[in-house]
Amino acid sequence: MAGWVLCMAMMLATLAGVVGETRYEKFLRQHVDYPRTSVVMAHRYCETMLARRQVTAPGRPCKPSNTFVHETEGELVAACSQMPDTAGVHSTRKTMSITACRLRGRDNRTPCVYRARQLQHHVRVNCINGLPVHLAGTHEPPQ
Repeated sequence: MAGWVLCMAMMLATLAGVVGETRYEKFLRQHVDYPRTSVVMAHRYCETMLARRQVTAPGRPCKPSNTFVHETEGELVAACSQMPDTAGVHSTRKTMSITACRLRGRDNRTPCVYRARQLQHHVRVNCINGLPVHLAGTHEPPQ
């Protein structure tokens, strides 16, 4: 019984920390991994990072996709100073190293299994008060 209480207390404390974060802090937690984290099993990068960053968790549906950007916070903040498109989305000037994680199959129940792709893309973000708060997508550089 004491183990269950301790487990619940730790889970609630963890969730309290996530709940108190700003939208910018949430953006950083979910999307910025600079420098790219080395994981023991490279083919499990997405599963490892999404669990570590509390994007996925047992009992919650798997997120269909998530992108990790392997550049500094400053590079992404700089995108907010770029002229937005007609939808109000800002794009980075340069391409960035990213890992695009896509859920394998249609089952969104845990355990979540992802396919990882390493790409060089421009990153599109929504900004509030000069800070990125939502990753709106990525796009390839023009050929």
